[in-house]
Amino acid sequence: MGDRRLVRELAALVALKLVVIGLLWWGFVRDARVEVTPAGAAAEMAGSARHDIQGARQHGQ
Repeated sequence: MGDRRLVRELAALVALKLVVIGLLWWGFVRDARVEVTPAGAAAEMAGSARHDIQGARQHGQ
């Protein structure tokens, strides 16, 4: 009987946590948007590649 009670309590806790996470997402994240333009993405990738090359030179790779 103890095993069934433990499983029931754990299932209830997991369900409660999922509800809390859902409410937090709904309250804080749902309306968040990130604008990505092709030009901005290209500039970011070019900057990352340039940084990676410079970092490799500085560390002797």
